[in-house]
Amino acid sequence: MLPNLSPGEEAQLLQRITHDLGRVTPGIEKMPSVCGGAARIVRTRIPVWFLAQAPRLGTTEAEILRCYKNLRAEDLANAWTYVRLNPPEIDLAITENEG
Repeated sequence: MLPNLSPGEEAQLLQRITHDLGRVTPGIEKMPSVCGGAARIVRTRIPVWFLAQAPRLGTTEAEILRCYKNLRAEDLANAWTYVRLNPPEIDLAITENEG
């Protein structure tokens, strides 16, 4: 199929692929059957919105890692990237889960 694309169509396809790849965050996954489909750290049931809320409440990264032994610093870095790329989703999840 690719050889049949015009140069303009190829450019559009590459732009779409680049955009989609730019939205992928390693170490983060969403599955409808886990954590209500919320973005979460792989290997865990810890939602990204929960981690994003922790510093807003005064919890440090060191405290998060100390409390959640299965988390790594890399997991937090992946979570912060996801938060930065998806602020409306994270803010909505925090609002929905407060209370």
